[in-house]
Amino acid sequence: MQKHNKYHLLDLLNKPILTDKTTRLLEENQYSFTVKQGTNKSEIKHAIEQAFNVKVIKVNTSKQPIKKRTVGKFTGRKPLYKKAIVTLRPQDKIILFPDN
Repeated sequence: MQKHNKYHLLDLLNKPILTDKTTRLLEENQYSFTVKQGTNKSEIKHAIEQAFNVKVIKVNTSKQPIKKRTVGKFTGRKPLYKKAIVTLRPQDKIILFPDN
């Protein structure tokens, strides 16, 4: 297995996805993140485990389709991204909303 650089792995994760569906998935200990296009499941698993100090059970990935958006007379498209849904052990948690 290839040794990964800590900073390289943390660069793979872009941001958490917070929608109605993903907040429902939090109850099942599943967390959603946008990740870089070229990453595979094992790299995502190592990056999550290293960044949040948790144990990942399963990683599901999907590439989101390109969507067209029209604003006035201009037509463009939303950026293409890859989504990763990560399932953790029942005793592990990722704190997305820290108490200040």
